[in-house]
Amino acid sequence: MFRCLKGLDLLVRPIHHRSEPRVHAHLLICMLAYYVEWHLRQVWKPLLFEDEELEQDRDRRDPVAAAQPSPSVRRKKAKRETADHLPVYSLRTLLAHLGTRCRNTCQVISDLSGTTFAQLTELDPVQQEALQLLEK
Repeated sequence: MFRCLKGLDLLVRPIHHRSEPRVHAHLLICMLAYYVEWHLRQVWKPLLFEDEELEQDRDRRDPVAAAQPSPSVRRKKAKRETADHLPVYSLRTLLAHLGTRCRNTCQVISDLSGTTFAQLTELDPVQQEALQLLEK
């Protein structure tokens, strides 16, 4: 587990602390970041290259044999789309796609008072599905 804390996904760089409370705080932050990543992967399984049936198959399959991908994940990987015909992402690319949403601060030129307002860009279908899955 600690290897993936400092790996490619979390990008938590090594920090060399000299006091024990700071080491404990750093470890807590790393564990919280790992939990957030784990939770996002669980919630967004329908949008990611993740096997949604892996936990259900765990009770039926041989515990010694290597796990085989389910038919649904094979279809997802082959077609690169979900059952709802949305594109499939890795966690990193889905987060990058969600990061394209913008909040624009607008000002009406004809308004002399200088009043501004914020306007969010509209969600595309993938962003809508990702946010709906988080709300469940």
